[in-house]
Amino acid sequence: MASNAANLWVLLGLGLAGILLMTKRLKKTIKADFGAFIQRLELLPPPQPAPPKAPHPLTNLNFAVSDVFEIEGYVTGFGHPDWVRTHEPSSRTSPVVLTLVEGGATCVGKTVVDELAYSIHGENKRYSTPTNPAAPARIPGGSSSGAAVAVAANFVDFSLGIDTLGGVRIPAAFCGVIGFRPSHGVVSHSGIVPVSSSLDTVGLFAKDPNILHRVGLVLLQLPFSVRRNPRQILLADDCFQLLKIPIDRVSQVVINSTEKHFGRQVLKHENLENYFSSKVPSLKEFYSQKVNGDSKISSIRLLANVAQFLQRYEFKCTHEEWINSEKPVLDSAVSAQINETMGTTDKEIEICKSIRTEMRSALNSLLNDDGILVIPTAAYLPPKIGSKEIFSEDYQNCMFSLLSIASISGCCQVTLPLGYHDKCPVSVSFIARHGGDRFLLDTVQTMYLSLQEQADAVAKSKLPHNAVNKENLAEVAKEKGNQAYKDKQWQKAIGFYTEAIKLSGNNATYYSNRAAAYLELGSFPQAEADCTKAINLDKKNVKAYLRRGTAREMLGYYKEAIEDFRYALVLEPTNKRAALSAERLRKLFQ
Repeated sequence: MASNAANLWVLLGLGLAGILLMTKRLKKTIKADFGAFIQRLELLPPPQPAPPKAPHPLTNLNFAVSDVFEIEGYVTGFGHPDWVRTHEPSSRTSPVVLTLVEGGATCVGKTVVDELAYSIHGENKRYSTPTNPAAPARIPGGSSSGAAVAVAANFVDFSLGIDTLGGVRIPAAFCGVIGFRPSHGVVSHSGIVPVSSSLDTVGLFAKDPNILHRVGLVLLQLPFSVRRNPRQILLADDCFQLLKIPIDRVSQVVINSTEKHFGRQVLKHENLENYFSSKVPSLKEFYSQKVNGDSKISSIRLLANVAQFLQRYEFKCTHEEWINSEKPVLDSAVSAQINETMGTTDKEIEICKSIRTEMRSALNSLLNDDGILVIPTAAYLPPKIGSKEIFSEDYQNCMFSLLSIASISGCCQVTLPLGYHDKCPVSVSFIARHGGDRFLLDTVQTMYLSLQEQADAVAKSKLPHNAVNKENLAEVAKEKGNQAYKDKQWQKAIGFYTEAIKLSGNNATYYSNRAAAYLELGSFPQAEADCTKAINLDKKNVKAYLRRGTAREMLGYYKEAIEDFRYALVLEPTNKRAALSAERLRKLFQ
C-alpha cells in the first residue's frame, strides 16, 4: 500500500515537472514581441511643414528595419554575434532609412535576420527563431524573418528587409503579409551589409496595400504618372505545377479577380520552361559547364542553380577575409554552401553575367510595359519548426526555381497573401518588367481587395475535382487553338475552340477566339453570333466588340458595326483599330 502511494507521488511529481517544463518552453518560445526585434530605438521624422504645404507623405506610420541596415550609433548585427563583436557602431544611417524618416515615418527598431542573412528559412540559432504569428508551429521564412513577423503581429505599419534569393518574398508568404522586391538597382544599397551584390534588393513588408503603395512611391522616389491597367496577365502554367497544394486554390483566385477587373481577354498562359530555353541561350552553356551533360534538367531548375551559385560566389568574395580572420562559428548548412564555390572559374562567372542580361531582356520582352507574370511565391506551405524538409532536394529545387526568376532578371515582384490552406498562409506573386515598379504597385492596389474576396470564396467552395480538371483541359484546348490560328489553320483552330467551349461553356475568350477564326473563313454570321455570346459573358471584352463590328460591317449592318467600334473605344480609348473603323464607317454611311 505504501509502495503504491509512493508511486502515485512520483507520477504526480513527474507530471508537475512536465507542466513546468512545458510552461518554460512556451514562455521562451512566444516572447512579447514574438522574437522579432534585436533592438528597440527611435528615429523621429522632422517637423511638419507649415501650411499650405502638404504634410509628409508617411506621417503617422512607424517601421522597423532588418539588422543589415546601418543606423548611426548602433552596431549592425548581420544575424551573428561574432559580427557584432568584431564591428564598431555605424557612423552613418542608411540613405534608405533616412528617406523614409524624412518622409514622415518613425523607425522604432532593428529586427532579426537569419545568420549572415544567408538562408530563406528564418531559423537563427544565435538569437532564436521569431515566432510566425500566422502559424506559430511553422518557420517564419528568411532571411528577413523579424521584419515580416513585426508586420504580421501589427507591431509596425511596414518594415524593410533584404531580398537576395527570397529574403523578403518567402517571409511574406509564410507570415501572410505583402512583400515587395523592387527592380534590382532602383533603391540604393548604400549603408547595407551586402550578401550578393548582383542579387541583393531592399525589400518592403506591409499588411495594407495602400500603405505599401505610399511607402513604395517614397522608397522608389517615383514621379506621378497616369495609372494603367494590365493588358495581359500571364499565368506560368509550368510554375504552378510545382505547387504542393491544389493548383486551383491559387490560380483560380487570380483568374476570378482578373475577370472581375479587366475581363477574361487579358488572361494568357505561358510555359516559362520553353520560353527561357529559347530566349536565354547562355543557360545551355552554364549547364555544360556545371551539370555534366544531364540533358533532363529544366531551364527553370538551371536558373535556380545559377542564382545559388552567384549568391555563394559573391558572398564569399565579399566576406571571405572576415571569415578567415575571425573564424566565426557558422551554421553547418551555411558553411557547407559557402564552401561549395571552391574552384569557380572566370568563364563560369562570365556565363552567369550573360544569363542575367538575357533573362532581363527575355522578361522585359514577354511583359512589355503592361504585362504581369503570375507565379506561386513558394511551392511549399511553411514547414514546421525544426523540420528536415527544408534540406530536402525537392524543397530546395522547387523553392529556388520560383525565386530565381526575379532574382536573376532583376525584375520587380510582389508577394500577395491569399488566405489559408490547412491552417497555413497561401500566397501568389506578381512580376512586372525591370523598372515597372509603379505599374506593379498600382496593379496590386487595384486588385488586392478582390483577390482577398476571391481567395475566401475559393477556400470555402467545394468545387468538384472533375470540374477543375475540365477547366484545365479547356485551357489546353484553347492554347492549341491559338497555335493553329497562328499557323493559319483556321478550321483546325475552330475545332479546338469548340472543344474548349464544350468543356467550359461560360468562357468569353473561347467564343471570341472562335469568332476570329470564323472571320478568316468568311463565316460572318457565325462570327457575329460567337461575339454576341462572348459579350453577354463579359461586357468588357474589347476584342469581341471589334470582331463583331467587323462581322456586322461585312454583313451590311453598318449602324450596328459603328456602335460596336465606338463601344470598344469607350472600353479602350487608345485602340487605333476601333477609332479608324468607326471613323471610316461614319464618313461612308452617316
